[in-house]
Amino acid sequence: MKKIIVTGGAGFIGSNFIYYVVNHHPKVYITVLDKLTYAGNYANLAKLPKDRVKLVVGDIADAKLVDSLVKDADTVVHYAAESHNDNSLKSPFPFVQTNLLGTYTLIEACRKYDTRFHHVSTDEVYGDLPLREDLPEKGTGVGEKFTDKTPYNPSSPYSATKAGSDLLVKAWVRSFGLRATISNCSNNYGPYQHIEKFIPRQITNILSGIRPKLYGDGKNVRDWIHTNDHSSGVWTILTKGRIGETYLIGADGEVDNKTVLALILELMGEAPDAFDHVNDRAGHDLRYAIDSTKLREELGWTPQFTNFRNGLKATIDWYENNRPWWEAEKKAVEDNYAKNGQ
Repeated sequence: MKKIIVTGGAGFIGSNFIYYVVNHHPKVYITVLDKLTYAGNYANLAKLPKDRVKLVVGDIADAKLVDSLVKDADTVVHYAAESHNDNSLKSPFPFVQTNLLGTYTLIEACRKYDTRFHHVSTDEVYGDLPLREDLPEKGTGVGEKFTDKTPYNPSSPYSATKAGSDLLVKAWVRSFGLRATISNCSNNYGPYQHIEKFIPRQITNILSGIRPKLYGDGKNVRDWIHTNDHSSGVWTILTKGRIGETYLIGADGEVDNKTVLALILELMGEAPDAFDHVNDRAGHDLRYAIDSTKLREELGWTPQFTNFRNGLKATIDWYENNRPWWEAEKKAVEDNYAKNGQ
């Protein structure tokens, strides 16, 4: 791979992937295709070398633009997506437009030029799992973790459109010979994540003198992975993965939301009860958990950032040291949540 396109490369996970590639693979040149919606930020790319990373502002559903870029690339890594569950519940259409039509546009161009395609997806396509206390007796293995064989069972417009985009890619591999792989990853955290998301929202609330917010009882469990480990996982799949296969990326980082918030409060010197309970999200999934055995054993991938406490402390430090990156948007984000009692 010498010339790659990264869709959504000005967003959180996409920009971290670009930093990973620039730092570890000096002969790779990257074209970023990003619409620069609220979730995409030009500042995320500011520290990258201009001679290796080029930004094209545009829509992945723009067939003419996509065609002009894909014909000169050997690989497309598809991160671009509408991804915030709360937004999908209020206005589903942008999720259909970007996640379904946008993915279709990209895979059609890759089919035309026989370009390698990697589709970045989410564990949310599988629905949710019972909380550990609700699992059958130990040893049954029923519902314990997601694998690439878990049936799709999405519960929101976001996860439904991501499931649909996964299925489009699978169908294009089978019907048209698209040279594609898929990865489904657990919840990412780290620098450059938009402050509407759970971890950066709580961090920036505290930094702004606002009490953190916890959905419902806070028992919902997420399988946290540092975004740098996600990046190395995607690169491993790109270079070693078998065409047509799906690989799950996870770092065994299951923590419930209440515990995450408690750790943030502790690390930032706040009292354990210095937060407010707010309305739960409609259809809030209970638990996600990734089984990444296939990626580890078949392709030799190993996560490096497995100490969640240390990773969270570094993330807190990043938001504290980069206030200009998020402060201008903070009021609007909290006003938006307040409309829903959250």
